[in-house]
Amino acid sequence: MQDWNPDLYLQFKQERTRPSYDLISHIHADNACNLTDLGCGPGNSTQILREMYPLARIIGVDNSPAMLVEAKKNLPDCQFINANIETWVPEIKQDLIFANASLQWLPDHNLLFPHLVNQLKSNGILAIQMPNNWNEPTHALMRKVANEQTISAVNRTALLSIAEYYDLLSTTHCSVDIWQTTYYHVMPSIDSIIDWLSVTGLRPYLENLGKKQTKQFLARYHELLTEAYPTQDNGHVLMPFPRLFIIARKLN
Repeated sequence: MQDWNPDLYLQFKQERTRPSYDLISHIHADNACNLTDLGCGPGNSTQILREMYPLARIIGVDNSPAMLVEAKKNLPDCQFINANIETWVPEIKQDLIFANASLQWLPDHNLLFPHLVNQLKSNGILAIQMPNNWNEPTHALMRKVANEQTISAVNRTALLSIAEYYDLLSTTHCSVDIWQTTYYHVMPSIDSIIDWLSVTGLRPYLENLGKKQTKQFLARYHELLTEAYPTQDNGHVLMPFPRLFIIARKLN
């Protein structure tokens, strides 16, 4: 997959960062000294951790060179490393592992989540936020257009159920707090929804298409989105965006 584009990603910085604030507001780890931000991207979530824990040692982990360059530029007092989350192992067990909108890109959560819990010290916290929009029109219609235009399927699946995540983390000897919030983002137009998704969910569908195919894909996608997301009285469009939050505290 082509590298991420930090500038395009940060076009909706406020909306993308808000869940980080909502997640961290539920974390009670006042004495945390060693923190990791998994899938740190351009550092917008890492910045929140730095604000909350000014004296902690904070590491940002990502496998996008472009995102890491942006993060290092903005947060020179944090350490950033290029690594894959599935195989990441810190030098010491962590007080807090924070993963905002990153783990949904990875397969095999039944293996991944116990692996991450194993990187925590006793009483350490795994704090996760993941978009849970697999069945929302934004994503279901991507798959519909890809099927219509015989574009290869994207290697990404729906999240586990809330009950499955609860059982998975409970069996790793964690106390679990889990909830879901649906944000209703006010978007200027259907085009702005496509702009949002062009650097996230749409990337795997478009990256191997030529200009003509890309134009055809986006035109059909735009048509279907217009049917799914009606214009409000003031001309804006509401984009519902469900997100799943999990806080797991390791008990031993």
